[in-house]
Amino acid sequence: MRRLLAFVTALAVFLYGTFPAFGSEPDLKLGGYGDGMVASSEAVRAAGEEKALETAAQEVREGPEISAPSAILMEASTGQVICEKGADEQRSPASITKIMTLILIFDALESGKISLDDEVVTSAHAKSMGGSQVFLEEGEVQTVDTLIKCIVVASGNDASVAMAEYIAGSEEEFVNQMNERAAGLGMTGTHFVDCCGLTEDPAHRTTARDIALMSRELINRYPAIHDYATIWMDTITHVTNQGTKEFGLANTNKLLKMATNFTVTGLKTGSTSAAKYCLSATAEKDGVRLIAVVMAAPDFKARFSDAVTLLNYGYANCRLYEDREGLPLPQMAVTGGVEDQVSLVCSGTFSYLGMNGEDFSRVERELALEESLQAPVAPGQQAGVLRYTLDGKTLGEISVVTAAGVEKAGILDCLKKVWGGFCLQEETAG
Repeated sequence: MRRLLAFVTALAVFLYGTFPAFGSEPDLKLGGYGDGMVASSEAVRAAGEEKALETAAQEVREGPEISAPSAILMEASTGQVICEKGADEQRSPASITKIMTLILIFDALESGKISLDDEVVTSAHAKSMGGSQVFLEEGEVQTVDTLIKCIVVASGNDASVAMAEYIAGSEEEFVNQMNERAAGLGMTGTHFVDCCGLTEDPAHRTTARDIALMSRELINRYPAIHDYATIWMDTITHVTNQGTKEFGLANTNKLLKMATNFTVTGLKTGSTSAAKYCLSATAEKDGVRLIAVVMAAPDFKARFSDAVTLLNYGYANCRLYEDREGLPLPQMAVTGGVEDQVSLVCSGTFSYLGMNGEDFSRVERELALEESLQAPVAPGQQAGVLRYTLDGKTLGEISVVTAAGVEKAGILDCLKKVWGGFCLQEETAG
């Protein structure tokens, strides 16, 4: 009788802790590792995002003198704007449009909808494109890989339309998808009318800031784009009813051959009478990747010299802090689950762009975690934050999330746990 009474008591205590009384929710607190801070996860996350935006806004500088009326310089890993000029003025982007076309092409490759070896048949509509082109003939077949090369290196309008039709069935539907993708990236100043930028429709507009956003998406999500964007010269083979002939491709981004103290990695040029001369230039030096966007430069040379000026300014003033190692993370306690603990991971790599000669050796890291999580726990559920400070200034934070899920315990699970614990106590006592 004594052992039964002890077991029932242990079971009652366990159930009370496992199933909160009559629908009440556990009050999850954020207990600081050594700082005693108490706050909700949502409040902390919101405060962190607001602080990061405030810090980024303070860091934006006027930048060097350039000839183009609209430009922006952005760091790729953090998305932080270093300097800008008329960055939200809507302008015609010309062939810079193709950056979004390439995003959708690589999206289709990533999803498995298409492959690089797929053969694409050129339509009469694709052949009819003017401007910069690779002179595809109606009925001509080229692989996806070749057409990407034609788009990136030679800025082929015909190749862009051929790929748009292959992926979406029509250029019109593809453009709808371009606009949806742009909205998803927060490109609020953008509206596309075609997939190549050849249109003279005044509704086809974007901004330097939006070009930087889509350039960042392309190079971060699909770094293989650099394999195409750094090709200086190449050839493709036309096989048509007129026979077989070679056609030379020459990169429109002359920045690739200019003498610079950084490595040029891309990305895309554009020019029409309405757009004047545009460029989205990407570069890398000492692990820092920058995106320089220039719109409506007055002449061919100005867009490249403006981009070099911006990139030189960025590399002269910026240093990147990245924490690739993070901190060792403890197990998180789980209440009311089939498991009592769950592993934690950081949601990503923390990066911070310094522009004031900061001594990153003094960066401090602080882990703030929930006291416990109530089951059921979903994989990737936020359990706290890893915060970074330097000399008392908050640089930012990343989320700490669960590495796996934990199901809510049922009555049988609870009985097994209690009985196992009870037997262990009896064994130890004996």
